[in-house]
Amino acid sequence: MKDSDYEDAVVNFYEGLYAFGFSLTGKEDDASELTQETFYRLLTKGAMVRDVSKIKSWLFTTLYRIFLSWEQRRSALPHFEISSVEDELSPVTPEQMDVLLDNAVSDSLLELEERYRAPLILFYLNDHSYQEIASILAVPIGTVMSRLSRAKIMLRQRLAARAIGSKTSSKITHLKSQLDSVSRAL
Repeated sequence: MKDSDYEDAVVNFYEGLYAFGFSLTGKEDDASELTQETFYRLLTKGAMVRDVSKIKSWLFTTLYRIFLSWEQRRSALPHFEISSVEDELSPVTPEQMDVLLDNAVSDSLLELEERYRAPLILFYLNDHSYQEIASILAVPIGTVMSRLSRAKIMLRQRLAARAIGSKTSSKITHLKSQLDSVSRAL
């Protein structure tokens, strides 16, 4: 692979790969690590790519396979939280809560199982065709179409549940404040 081809790949596909990595992991650091590992493999094994026009599919497939190997490693060696650190964490501010509420779609997306989330991200956010997604995920094209359909339904349900939950929560908070003011008056 020529240096110019590598540079073109980085310029053209870095953001899409990072977004796909983030959709799989839900963590910025892991997404960056996945993206960098993918480009490292392109740099070291780029000669394996015979047709430069298929570099996009090769990159997304490689990133997905790296992610799968990480998941296998995590299941073999689970991570446990250290409870002693809880006291050192700062509280969530109202501004941070606003950001969290504004990200309802991405949060709901991250709640989807990876097998549904990956095709959804690849299709709608990275503009891959059904055939390319099937190739990247190593599944039949019919499976891609089925998972996309199910993913859209699940995403709609999660967003509706969040909307109902937030409305209910705000109503409860409002009622609680009214009860508190009434009880103070008595």
